Amino acid sequence: MRYANLSLLILFPIAWFAPLLRAGLLPLFGLSEISVISGLQSLWGTDAALALVVTFCAIFAPLLKVVGVALVDFNLLSERVAPALLILGKLAMADVFLIALYIVVVKGVGMAHVEVAWGLYLFTGCILAALLFSFRA
Repeated sequence: MRYANLSLLILFPIAWFAPLLRAGLLPLFGLSEISVISGLQSLWGTDAALALVVTFCAIFAPLLKVVGVALVDFNLLSERVAPALLILGKLAMADVFLIALYIVVVKGVGMAHVEVAWGLYLFTGCILAALLFSFRA
């Protein structure tokens, strides 16, 4: 399990650049692929405060959690940090809910077309795996 947790250090960056969804005004026009990184780039241009929160939840919280669990696994950090690691996992999960909410809202409006891409499943799987690994830490 130690090495499965460490594999997330490779899988998370892949998930950040992978297409989460494809969105466009109408299905007739081309769909733009949106990844965590491209979404953050757009957000930084429009709302820096929200971008800071999303960057922490999407990038830093998952990485800190994986590194924290690895340090506990290798007895380099006390197991008393487990509650803090669970909080980091919940913050990371907030991003998945935000993306899902965006998809539901856009599909509900009916003026745009959204397709879920493979990166959303990878990103969600990484977040859930990190959360699962922390339960045993």
